[in-house]
Amino acid sequence: MVWRRLRRWGLVPSGQPDLLGEDDAATDLVLSQQVVVFFADPPGALYQLEQWFETFRAVDDSLGLVIVLQDSRTARAVRAAAPDLKVLVLARPSTFEAVVERGAPRLVLYVNHNPANFTVLRLAGLVHVSLLHGDSDKAVSASNQLKGYDYAFVAGQAAVDRIGRELVGYDAEVRCLVVGRPQVDAQRTTALSSEVVPREVSGDGPITVLYAPTWEGAQPSVCYGSVVSHGEALVRALLDDGGFHVVYRPHPLTGARAPEHAAADRSIREIVQRAGAPHRTDAGVNLGVSFAAADVLISDVSGVAVDWLATGRPQLMTVPHDPKVRLHETPLRAAVPGLTADDAASAGDAIRSLVADGAWRSEQTGLRGYYLGDVSPGAATRRFVEACVTVVADREQARAARSPVSNRQNAPHGA
Repeated sequence: MVWRRLRRWGLVPSGQPDLLGEDDAATDLVLSQQVVVFFADPPGALYQLEQWFETFRAVDDSLGLVIVLQDSRTARAVRAAAPDLKVLVLARPSTFEAVVERGAPRLVLYVNHNPANFTVLRLAGLVHVSLLHGDSDKAVSASNQLKGYDYAFVAGQAAVDRIGRELVGYDAEVRCLVVGRPQVDAQRTTALSSEVVPREVSGDGPITVLYAPTWEGAQPSVCYGSVVSHGEALVRALLDDGGFHVVYRPHPLTGARAPEHAAADRSIREIVQRAGAPHRTDAGVNLGVSFAAADVLISDVSGVAVDWLATGRPQLMTVPHDPKVRLHETPLRAAVPGLTADDAASAGDAIRSLVADGAWRSEQTGLRGYYLGDVSPGAATRRFVEACVTVVADREQARAARSPVSNRQNAPHGA
């Protein structure tokens, strides 16, 4: 009782869902939707879900889709941002199980590896698919946690190769289904109607640089974020140079684990704010808006670096300063020039050299299909929906083949 009152008063520990569910109202609920998106996180991680809204709408049109949450605050945000998508807040696993058994759900999609996912993964009658929230060369993109799902929908062959290389006892060629990156469609045409397409970048005028670092990760081995090691020196150097317009796009979770990352983020925001227009901080805006404005990207090992390949524009990638960080040699890291912490103060020279050389064009654009699959308009969204239809149909066929009636029909005579 005390815990529930604390939750209603908003006194919930950081990073935890408030578990203020609508379970009592779902006692007789019968769902007609075949697809469930399960998301247990509080609003701080909402960026992981938001990027899929357009794709979920396409699935909803075909199979019907409902988003099941465990946090009432997240529900308010989702209902405001996507009022056309059905949302439920079910705090108790027993409620979820009963709702599924009464209704039509056959497929569950997950956009992260929240431990709460396992309260749903235990249900063997459903197809469980990991989507995550962006493909990258981070270690988490080839986590052993993938073994808990029936399938992983991945953007390109790069993910299949990475997972197959890293996970022992996991048949990536069978369990990873390449669907492309549907988010590229949303990034291609933003809310500002700006086309994110290849364009010539020259050093004749000011170059707009998008600095989009990732966060510090859940543990030191995946701390790819550069705001502490590179951020201030890099941004100051570009501003002092005078030949660059700076767009700073911090990751939504920056500082969630490490206070020094939060402090560095605040400092960079203040530096950009003092510099004034045309420099700006893009926080909480569509990624496509940031992409549309930029000529060159500086990012960390992250999904942003992969998504940027669709723009056909040059990029630099920071090199993690901490030797404990897990780094793998990958085609993207080999093709994109690295920027060490010691190089941050001379980032302007590195950008001009990159733009003038032009070798990046063949090296980076050649990786577009390998990492992102088919990036032609609408192709990835269509493949995603088709993959959902296929895995549901395959599971129904398998269940029918294993039903008691089928087993009796196929039993040897005299059995």
